[in-house]
Order: sequence, then C-alpha cells, then structure tokens
Amino acid sequence: MDILAFIVDGLLIGFVYSIAAMGLTLIWGVMNVINLSHGSIIALGMFGVYYAFVELGINPYLGVLLVSVGGLLMGMVIYVIAIHRVINAPHLSTLLSTFSVNMIIIGLGTSAFSTSFRNVDYSLGGRTIGPVNLQGTRVVAALAALLVMAALYTFLYRTTLGKYVRAVADNRAAAELMGIPSARVLAFSFGLGTMLAAIAGGLIATFFPFTILSGGSYELKSFVIGVLGGVGNPLGALLGGLILGVFEGVIPYFMETSWVPVLEFVLFVVILLVRPTGILGTRK
Repeated sequence: MDILAFIVDGLLIGFVYSIAAMGLTLIWGVMNVINLSHGSIIALGMFGVYYAFVELGINPYLGVLLVSVGGLLMGMVIYVIAIHRVINAPHLSTLLSTFSVNMIIIGLGTSAFSTSFRNVDYSLGGRTIGPVNLQGTRVVAALAALLVMAALYTFLYRTTLGKYVRAVADNRAAAELMGIPSARVLAFSFGLGTMLAAIAGGLIATFFPFTILSGGSYELKSFVIGVLGGVGNPLGALLGGLILGVFEGVIPYFMETSWVPVLEFVLFVVILLVRPTGILGTRK
C-alpha cells in the first residue's frame, strides 16, 4: 500500500485526537489544572454513544451530541465537588483530586460495563481515490472534529461568555474586579474541557473498539499532543494532533504496530528535552 494512504488515514484520526487534546489543554490554560480524569471521561463518551446506538437506536453522530451535553454537565459537577475547594492549592492537590475522580469512574465503569471490548457496528462505506481508501466513519469524524473546533473558536472569540473564559484565563483577579463571576466561569470551563473529551471519545468509538480502560491511552496521547503543540495553546493542540496522527499512521508502514506507543513516547521525551514549550509555545 502506498505511504500516502497511511498519511491520509493518520491525518483523519489526528483531527479527532486534537479535540481530545484541546479538552485537556483548555482546562490547563484556564485554571492551571492537570485533569487526570480526562481519559475516563473519554471512555464514558465512548460508552454513551455505544448505548445510545445499541439500546436506543440513535444514530452515533446524534449520540455524540447527547454525549457532549452530558460531558458538559458532568464536568461542571466534577468541578464543584472535586476541584473548586483545591483550585488555589498546590498542583499536587488538584492532581490527587482529579486522579481520585478518575479511579471512581473506572471502578464504577468496570462494575457496570466490565472490561469486555465493545464496538459501535456502524458503517458509512468507503471510497477509493487512487491509492487512498477513505473510510466513511473516519472522514465524518474528522469533519465533525473540524466543526467542533470552529464552534469552539467562535464561542471563545465571539460570545460574551467566551470572552469571560479568556479573561479569567489571562488574569483571574483582574476579571473578578471587573465583575466577572470567576467561580462560575471556571466551572463552565472545566465542563467545556470534559465536553471536548466526551466528544472525542464518542467519535473514536465509531471506528475503534474500546473498553472502560481505553481512555487511558487517549489521555496519554493528549498529553503528548499538548506538549508537542504547546500546553495551553488550542491551535498547538490541533497542530500536535495532526502531527501525532500522521506519526501514528506512518509507523506501521515501516514496522510493527506494537512500536507505535514506544515511538510516540520517544517523541514526547525528545520534545521535552529539545523544546519544552512545544512547537507553538505556551499561551501567555
């Protein structure tokens, strides 16, 4: 198979990875919190789409819309219960808090869903263009990811609430002096980040099998993408996701797929050593 086919496939997946990374980097950029429950939220997004499709007969992409609303609300609840009281504490406190949420979700999820693999058996066919075979589900997932990115940009730069989020991210104390309710904005921002994670999980479920534990690998990919593009930089998350997607897509052309995670983390370490601020640098 031509290497171009691997590159295109990697790019399509990379768009979805970018959405997951944006959720992680948005929370860090706004409130300096590393969300270790990110992976379990991705997994819940997968199961949300799966059960909406299997049990209720809802189209998977409509299921992604439902999952996005659930992710937003769940994130706000998590913030109020687990993050709000430690938001100004040392980073270790927020790390432990989000890690605890992660373990609770995994524990309850394992009890409810087991660790058996699930699969959203849904196909949109495919089309071959030259050496490239485009799978419908991956093309639609990439287009949906682009639509989400456009909506996120419009929200952050064209709406009052989005401007509040940016103001709190830039200077929380000054934003409060201007009358912006920072606690509510932070809760909404955390919800927005988890919503992006849930959307990414729902889209990934349309073309990859998964378990309740699958979110962990995508959380690690999100960290790699965040560091690669620049932590706290949404545009960097997009660039990093595309780079990692292509990297992940091309590796099987040259060697066994088992080398993919190894080389991804070699890339992660190299970026930390050579350019710790990422390609685009962190948001100022």
